[in-house]
Amino acid sequence: MRKFNLKKLAAVSALSLVALLGSSEAISAQGNWKNDQKQERKAEKQRAKAEQQRIAMERQRQAEWTRRNSQMGRGNDRSGGAGYYNGNANANTNRYRVYRNGAYYNTDTRGADLLRQAVNEGYRQGFNAGRSDRSNRRRASWSNSNVYQSGNYGYQSYVTQTQYRYYFQQGFQRGYQDGSNTRYQDNYEGQYQYGSSQNGTFNILGTILNQILNIQSY
Repeated sequence: MRKFNLKKLAAVSALSLVALLGSSEAISAQGNWKNDQKQERKAEKQRAKAEQQRIAMERQRQAEWTRRNSQMGRGNDRSGGAGYYNGNANANTNRYRVYRNGAYYNTDTRGADLLRQAVNEGYRQGFNAGRSDRSNRRRASWSNSNVYQSGNYGYQSYVTQTQYRYYFQQGFQRGYQDGSNTRYQDNYEGQYQYGSSQNGTFNILGTILNQILNIQSY
């Protein structure tokens, strides 16, 4: 009888050991899951912080542009609803026309310069946004940028905001593609697909600018 009890006790002990080991593995697995969740929350907070910093920088640059424009002074929109200023007796007499969506629009030297600025500034802002998204491993999408959506960075009312936004967004899209392109390192100096960098200054290529605007004098 005693021998039987000893065997029974040994069997019970073995089962208890198996249950204990199983519990330990379950506790270990649960601990690993909690640690993974903690790391994911930490990474998410870092991504959110980086996004907030990017938005703050964009707003700061926009505020600086607004300040500069207010110092320069802004005229009334004299485009007559066509999208571009057509000139008058007191204005610059150099005449240009800009091709967009199957139609030509008239402007003068200042209007042409502002539209060139829109494309170039769009390229720079798009490049910065693309580089930021690439560095923070966010999904590439220029349309998610608040700066792209508003399209008024550096805007002056000598041309209509609708037309300025269109050309700004054209530059932004191309700048974003260059900035998010993994072929180029962060410190790369030289020509990209749509623009170039020299001493930290980014500009869209002249050939691309002409394709977008198609400015002609007449």
